[in-house]
Amino acid sequence: MTLTPATASDLLARHGVAPRRSLGQNFVVDPNTVRRIARLADVGPKDRVIEIGAGIGSLTAALAETGARVLAIEVDDGLIPALKEVVAPYERVRVLHADVTEIDWSSQLDDDRRWVVVANLPYNIATPLVMGLLDEVPTVTRMLVMVQKEVGERFVAIPRTPAYGAVSVKVAYWAEAKIVGLVPPTVFIPKPKVDSALVSIVRRPKPAIPVSVDRDWLFQLVRAGFGQRRKMLRRSLADLVKPASFERAGISPEARAEELDVYAWGLLASYAPRVTGAARA
Repeated sequence: MTLTPATASDLLARHGVAPRRSLGQNFVVDPNTVRRIARLADVGPKDRVIEIGAGIGSLTAALAETGARVLAIEVDDGLIPALKEVVAPYERVRVLHADVTEIDWSSQLDDDRRWVVVANLPYNIATPLVMGLLDEVPTVTRMLVMVQKEVGERFVAIPRTPAYGAVSVKVAYWAEAKIVGLVPPTVFIPKPKVDSALVSIVRRPKPAIPVSVDRDWLFQLVRAGFGQRRKMLRRSLADLVKPASFERAGISPEARAEELDVYAWGLLASYAPRVTGAARA
């Protein structure tokens, strides 16, 4: 049962709940949109799906209709009864009432099977959540996430573009990402003030940079470089990288952070000895 604006409003009223701005809640209430998301996610009976921020279950129902097994996670106490009502017809849906930022994934994903994340992510947690899944949950091999358009552009940005930053490098390290669609504010209640983007993130079989490169050191350099992105690297990384390391890596110290792709950052990390006492990521 995918929800329309009328059925969603009725559901919320019957349960005495409303979207909470503090949790970044904007519920999709357009059947065509949720079915489009399920189609783009390319999931079916053989797939295991994690939906984060299931809300009132509109996308949950569309995912369940594909035959996939769905773990629907929702933190809001007030929404759980409404969510369970919507997904009651679907035997392959399990509702988990939990804060996704505190979940022990090893206890929830109790086998070595691959998982797919499909979610309308609250804007306030989208970036740290995606980064954490890439860093810490290797059994999540694919994601299709709906995020604020500006956030999606950062996920997929390439060097020498305004959106390119430390987040872009981390995504490129772990995965291949692209925007596969846009979603207007009109399909949500309440309507957000910005467009949303659907971002496909497919984990690489191996990280883009050889495992011999210290990942924490790599990302420390990336953060430092983009922390002062207008400066040349010889200045932004002055406390971390010696001039000789730039030369060995074949990277100009006059370059700026936004000019280096993930492979160039990997080279720099491999040729720059880790500074003693430098904090780990």
